[in-house]
Amino acid sequence: MSELKGACIFGQSGGPTAVINASAQGVIETALKSGNITRVLGAAHGIKGVLDDKLIDMSQEDPAELALLKYTPSSALGSCRYKLADPDQDDTDYQRILEIFKKYDVRYFFYNGGNDSMDTCNKISKFMQKSGYECRIMGVPKTIDNDLNGTDHCPGFASAARYIATSCMEVWQDAHVYDTGMITVIEIMGRHAGWLTGAAALATWAGYGPDLIYLPETDFDMDRFIADVKEVYERTGNCMVAVSEGIHYADGTFVSEAKTSATDGFGHAQLGGLAALLAETVKAATGAKVRGIELSLLQRCASHCASKTDVEEAYLAGKTAVEAAVAGTTDRMVAFKCSREDGYTCEMSLEPLDIVANFEKKVPRAWINEAGNGIEQPFIDYVLPLIQGDAEAPRENGLPRFAKLNKNLAK
Repeated sequence: MSELKGACIFGQSGGPTAVINASAQGVIETALKSGNITRVLGAAHGIKGVLDDKLIDMSQEDPAELALLKYTPSSALGSCRYKLADPDQDDTDYQRILEIFKKYDVRYFFYNGGNDSMDTCNKISKFMQKSGYECRIMGVPKTIDNDLNGTDHCPGFASAARYIATSCMEVWQDAHVYDTGMITVIEIMGRHAGWLTGAAALATWAGYGPDLIYLPETDFDMDRFIADVKEVYERTGNCMVAVSEGIHYADGTFVSEAKTSATDGFGHAQLGGLAALLAETVKAATGAKVRGIELSLLQRCASHCASKTDVEEAYLAGKTAVEAAVAGTTDRMVAFKCSREDGYTCEMSLEPLDIVANFEKKVPRAWINEAGNGIEQPFIDYVLPLIQGDAEAPRENGLPRFAKLNKNLAK
């Protein structure tokens, strides 16, 4: 492709992670150094920032603060959950995006997110092609759910998995202090894919983790669940259970009592309250002391527990997106191709947005035990290399030092 010069926009979308800003740093730092990218703009709150013409001039940020993005959790530029309509049905948003792109001479667009974000990226890419406006568009993967198609794993998953495994190990120690038994139910994020809940098996593998683990990849049966818990509790005097927030009955309905409490911008059910529901049910059935724990937002913002592997790969994903776009690539998402034979290796690849958007990658059934209440060794072998290394995040007065951006709007 011919050389293309112009501004770029970078946006973040969907749920935050501990390393999403490492990808942001990879994009921003590489774009600022590129001779073909004339201006680097950050979208305030994702695609909504583009629609609202709220773009941050990243060249006005202190380079030292930008460097701290690598160790700062959550979405530094702000996120959103905004679903673009089918452009064939309503192209209002797309026309507005095109208007903004022309206003700032935007020729590069980088969008950092999960399934729905890749759908947004894909729709914008196809619309720009149809409109004849040359703009190279790249998706940068992100999701703790680890359910993006086309990539071995997703930035953010490893650090969340490490936090979950660590927390389970710590809770296990606490739950085994007394000479009287206790049943502990830990609720972990994951609507349709059980990668995060499966990570609790790392704690069990290490010797201090859940006795039972339930993922949404298999149907849940309450009677069988109670029988499983009773068997472990009566045999050992204690029982720890890890459950995905998205576990469901055979008819597809969520077990969580909060399943209809709210939905996000994409119509997905906002789940929660499962640990409390199961704790009450188990207590009534066993008479034991039962504690329900919901990790909630803690599992996706725990940068203090981030793996170095995750941080470095997240940064590299952002860097690769810019380098590939400047070299002429468009309509792709950066993906990871990995090998675990004779050590762990990870290479960047570029996958078509068409095969990524709106496809959910789930835990293979063979990685879950036959009873549907535990995890097999292949899962451990898959995730263990991803949680390696300690991110050397800077601290001040014993506390994390996060990036502080000025966020000056572009004119």
